[in-house]
Amino acid sequence: MNPQEVRRLLEQVRTGRLKTDQALARLRHLPFEDLGFAKIDHHRALRLGYPEVVFGQGKRPAQVSGIVRRMLGVRGSRTNILVTRADARVYAAVRRVAPRARFHPLSGSIAIRRNRAITGKGLILIVSAGTSDIPVAEEALVTAELMGNRVEAVYDVGVAGLHRLMEHRAKLAAARVAICVAGMEGALPSVVAGLVGVPVIAVPTSTGYGASLGGVAALLGMLNSCAANVAVVNIDNGFGAGCFASVINHL
Repeated sequence: MNPQEVRRLLEQVRTGRLKTDQALARLRHLPFEDLGFAKIDHHRALRLGYPEVVFGQGKRPAQVSGIVRRMLGVRGSRTNILVTRADARVYAAVRRVAPRARFHPLSGSIAIRRNRAITGKGLILIVSAGTSDIPVAEEALVTAELMGNRVEAVYDVGVAGLHRLMEHRAKLAAARVAICVAGMEGALPSVVAGLVGVPVIAVPTSTGYGASLGGVAALLGMLNSCAANVAVVNIDNGFGAGCFASVINHL
């Protein structure tokens, strides 16, 4: 449940449209529900405005679908549900309990959209350095969209051809938050941050040759950015970037 849903519930009790016992039944799984193999944090939407996100990697398909089934079973809830790092087998299991689920194969994200309201204040712009960085950028995009934000993407505009980036100056200027996804040497976030006056969330990717050390070179380059408006998330963590951008965009 999110704050708006709790407010509606309390209003229904106040006006007599809902009995107290019925309201208690809807709240019985707060703050979490224990499935044995997982403890679903139903209280998270109340604290943060969005529900717990299911990390699919390492979980059996039946475990992921079981978690999704219980999240869908929260009566009265219209919050969106996101599964990250999933594959086709996990998607097949989830779709059996959520026929409207949509699979984004590039990022491995599964989106169950039940609410299309845009609650973020401005535009989140996602910029990728290269085509190889798009899967991580797509994870950030799906995450930010499901959390109620207007999101646009600009792909393959890395520092090897800065004229490609400059073509999108208007979009950069319009963004309230920018997410920059880059591998190799990870220089793109510093360039973008030098062009805008908003928070820039840098996402290092594991794209690159041997000395990139699986994204460590990009991570260190971003951490050492001379631009003061850059914050850095973990390697390939598109979800973390999308979530952080959403929090900023709702402030």
